[in-house]
Amino acid sequence: MAMSKAAAFSSVTPITSNQNSTFLNFSLSSTSVSFFSSISKSSSSLSFPLTLKRTTTSPSPSVLFSFFSSKNKQINGASEYKFPNPIPEFAEAETEKFRANLIKKLTKKDIYGDSIEEVVGICTEIFNTFLHTEYGGPGTLLVIPFIDMADTLTERGLPGAPQAARAAVVWAQKHVDKDWNKWTGEDDGDDN
Repeated sequence: MAMSKAAAFSSVTPITSNQNSTFLNFSLSSTSVSFFSSISKSSSSLSFPLTLKRTTTSPSPSVLFSFFSSKNKQINGASEYKFPNPIPEFAEAETEKFRANLIKKLTKKDIYGDSIEEVVGICTEIFNTFLHTEYGGPGTLLVIPFIDMADTLTERGLPGAPQAARAAVVWAQKHVDKDWNKWTGEDDGDDN
């Protein structure tokens, strides 16, 4: 590794002009890089101001144009992709699955007591709103509705807000994108 770095420089020539400054000239095959370093001592510390003078041959405009135009094509391609709009029928069907699973999951815990229906109702309402307004297929499942679930349950003083939000997000991560693909016929055959 050290040999390859050393081999890159064709010559290193130190030239001392006086006691306080040193001039080093590094010659490269296509680039001449000059470093000027002046070392001055003060009573409290050393200071090392460094001046860099670099002269290079500029790449041709065609090289620059091809580099930047290829980058722009990649950026434009990503920015032009449009996610599908939410599908109301899918949102309704998925909300029912979500509600059934959340009731099943949360009734196993003793922390909810009589407020289980209210907790599930709030989580279901937030999830339903998200599916109707924002979810447009794989890549659009956001964490925000699940944070909203935990915050709303906490603000209303209901028990188990973090646990309910966690159960909701875990179910959504496992099922929503797969169910969307089945619904739209884009199922890739992966049953994981």
